[in-house]
Amino acid sequence: MAEDERAQVARLIEERAPHRAVHVDDLEWKRIRWPGEWGKIAFHPSEADPTEPLFGVTRFEPGGHFPDHAHDFAQVWYITEGECTVNGETLKAGTFVFHPDPHVERELHTENGVTIVFCQYPGPNTGGRPIYSDRFDIDERREMAEEPTTF
Repeated sequence: MAEDERAQVARLIEERAPHRAVHVDDLEWKRIRWPGEWGKIAFHPSEADPTEPLFGVTRFEPGGHFPDHAHDFAQVWYITEGECTVNGETLKAGTFVFHPDPHVERELHTENGVTIVFCQYPGPNTGGRPIYSDRFDIDERREMAEEPTTF
Protein backbone atom coordinates (compact mmCIF):
# COMPACT_ATOMS: atom_id res chain seq x y z
CA MET A 1 0.00 0.00 0.00
CA ALA A 2 1.35 3.42 -0.92
CA GLU A 3 2.11 6.01 1.75
CA ASP A 4 -0.82 8.28 0.71
CA GLU A 5 -3.23 5.33 0.87
CA ARG A 6 -1.99 4.45 4.38
CA ALA A 7 -2.51 8.07 5.44
CA GLN A 8 -6.05 8.07 4.04
CA VAL A 9 -6.89 4.83 5.88
CA ALA A 10 -5.43 6.25 9.10
CA ARG A 11 -7.62 9.38 8.74
CA LEU A 12 -10.74 7.29 8.20
CA ILE A 13 -9.98 5.20 11.27
CA GLU A 14 -9.47 8.35 13.32
CA GLU A 15 -12.63 10.09 12.02
CA ARG A 16 -15.10 7.22 12.21
CA ALA A 17 -16.74 5.96 15.35
CA PRO A 18 -15.48 2.69 16.81
CA HIS A 19 -17.77 -0.23 17.53
CA ARG A 20 -19.64 -0.51 20.82
CA ALA A 21 -20.06 -3.80 22.64
CA VAL A 22 -22.62 -4.72 25.30
CA HIS A 23 -22.89 -8.12 26.96
CA VAL A 24 -26.42 -9.38 27.51
CA ASP A 25 -25.61 -10.35 31.13
CA ASP A 26 -24.79 -6.70 31.88
CA LEU A 27 -28.34 -5.64 30.99
CA GLU A 28 -31.38 -5.87 33.27
CA TRP A 29 -34.77 -7.18 32.22
CA LYS A 30 -37.10 -4.19 31.83
CA ARG A 31 -40.85 -4.03 31.34
CA ILE A 32 -42.01 -3.56 27.74
CA ARG A 33 -45.47 -2.51 26.63
CA TRP A 34 -47.21 -5.79 25.75
CA PRO A 35 -48.69 -8.21 28.33
CA GLY A 36 -46.05 -10.59 29.65
CA GLU A 37 -43.21 -8.92 27.67
CA TRP A 38 -39.79 -8.09 29.13
CA GLY A 39 -36.66 -6.92 27.36
CA LYS A 40 -32.97 -6.20 27.54
CA ILE A 41 -32.15 -3.30 25.24
CA ALA A 42 -28.53 -2.97 24.13
CA PHE A 43 -28.93 -0.04 21.72
CA HIS A 44 -31.72 2.41 20.93
CA PRO A 45 -32.24 5.62 18.96
CA SER A 46 -31.62 8.87 20.79
CA GLU A 47 -31.27 12.56 19.96
CA ALA A 48 -27.51 12.07 19.90
CA ASP A 49 -27.77 9.12 17.49
CA PRO A 50 -31.21 8.96 15.82
CA THR A 51 -30.15 6.31 13.28
CA GLU A 52 -28.98 3.82 15.90
CA PRO A 53 -31.09 0.66 15.63
CA LEU A 54 -33.30 -0.52 18.44
CA PHE A 55 -31.56 -3.79 19.28
CA GLY A 56 -32.05 -6.22 22.10
CA VAL A 57 -33.77 -9.33 23.31
CA THR A 58 -37.42 -9.65 24.29
CA ARG A 59 -38.97 -12.40 26.35
CA PHE A 60 -42.68 -13.16 26.54
CA GLU A 61 -43.80 -15.07 29.61
CA PRO A 62 -46.20 -18.00 29.14
CA GLY A 63 -49.47 -16.51 27.91
CA GLY A 64 -47.73 -13.35 26.63
CA HIS A 65 -49.15 -11.73 23.51
CA PHE A 66 -49.61 -8.65 21.38
CA PRO A 67 -52.27 -7.56 18.85
CA ASP A 68 -51.86 -6.72 15.15
CA HIS A 69 -49.97 -3.43 14.98
CA ALA A 70 -48.18 -1.46 12.27
CA HIS A 71 -44.72 0.07 11.96
CA ASP A 72 -42.97 2.26 9.38
CA PHE A 73 -39.52 0.92 10.29
CA ALA A 74 -37.98 -2.42 9.29
CA GLN A 75 -37.31 -5.25 11.73
CA VAL A 76 -35.61 -8.64 12.02
CA TRP A 77 -36.23 -11.29 14.69
CA TYR A 78 -34.29 -14.40 15.67
CA ILE A 79 -36.13 -16.76 17.99
CA THR A 80 -33.64 -18.21 20.46
CA GLU A 81 -35.90 -20.15 22.85
CA GLY A 82 -39.47 -21.40 22.98
CA GLU A 83 -42.13 -20.87 20.37
CA CYS A 84 -44.97 -18.55 19.48
CA THR A 85 -47.83 -18.39 17.02
CA VAL A 86 -47.96 -15.46 14.60
CA ASN A 87 -50.79 -15.23 12.08
CA GLY A 88 -51.54 -18.94 12.54
CA GLU A 89 -47.92 -20.02 11.95
CA THR A 90 -45.89 -21.65 14.73
CA LEU A 91 -42.44 -20.11 14.95
CA LYS A 92 -39.84 -22.10 16.90
CA ALA A 93 -36.31 -21.52 18.20
CA GLY A 94 -33.88 -21.12 15.30
CA THR A 95 -36.35 -19.17 13.13
CA PHE A 96 -35.47 -15.83 11.50
CA VAL A 97 -38.33 -13.41 10.74
CA PHE A 98 -38.04 -10.32 8.51
CA HIS A 99 -40.54 -7.45 8.66
CA PRO A 100 -40.01 -4.98 5.77
CA ASP A 101 -41.03 -1.36 5.96
CA PRO A 102 -43.82 -0.56 6.26
CA HIS A 103 -45.25 -3.68 7.89
CA VAL A 104 -47.95 -5.06 10.13
CA GLU A 105 -46.76 -7.29 12.94
CA ARG A 106 -49.48 -9.87 13.13
CA GLU A 107 -50.93 -10.96 16.45
CA LEU A 108 -48.45 -13.00 18.52
CA HIS A 109 -49.30 -15.53 21.24
CA THR A 110 -47.08 -17.85 23.23
CA GLU A 111 -48.38 -20.65 25.38
CA ASN A 112 -45.12 -21.56 27.13
CA GLY A 113 -42.95 -18.48 26.53
CA VAL A 114 -40.62 -17.29 23.78
CA THR A 115 -37.35 -15.34 23.61
CA ILE A 116 -36.58 -13.23 20.53
CA VAL A 117 -33.46 -11.25 19.60
CA PHE A 118 -34.64 -8.31 17.51
CA CYS A 119 -33.27 -5.41 15.52
CA GLN A 120 -35.50 -2.52 14.46
CA TYR A 121 -33.90 -0.04 12.08
CA PRO A 122 -34.88 2.98 9.99
CA GLY A 123 -36.95 1.89 7.03
CA PRO A 124 -35.10 2.30 3.75
CA ASN A 125 -38.41 2.85 1.94
CA THR A 126 -40.36 4.94 4.45
CA GLY A 127 -37.59 6.52 6.52
CA GLY A 128 -39.63 5.44 9.57
CA ARG A 129 -37.56 5.14 12.73
CA PRO A 130 -37.87 2.72 15.64
CA ILE A 131 -39.66 4.11 18.68
CA TYR A 132 -38.02 3.61 22.10
CA SER A 133 -39.66 6.22 24.28
CA ASP A 134 -42.82 5.15 26.14
CA ARG A 135 -42.62 1.56 24.84
CA PHE A 136 -39.51 0.10 26.48
CA ASP A 137 -38.37 0.29 30.12
CA ILE A 138 -41.76 1.54 31.29
CA ASP A 139 -43.00 1.74 34.88
CA GLU A 140 -46.44 0.39 34.13
CA ARG A 141 -48.16 -1.15 31.13
CA ARG A 142 -51.20 0.60 29.70
CA GLU A 143 -54.38 -1.21 28.86
CA MET A 144 -54.13 -2.89 25.44
CA ALA A 145 -56.89 -0.66 24.06
CA GLU A 146 -54.77 2.40 24.95
CA GLU A 147 -51.67 1.21 23.08
CA PRO A 148 -51.05 2.92 19.73
CA THR A 149 -51.17 0.53 16.79
CA THR A 150 -50.79 3.15 14.01
CA PHE A 151 -53.74 1.76 12.05
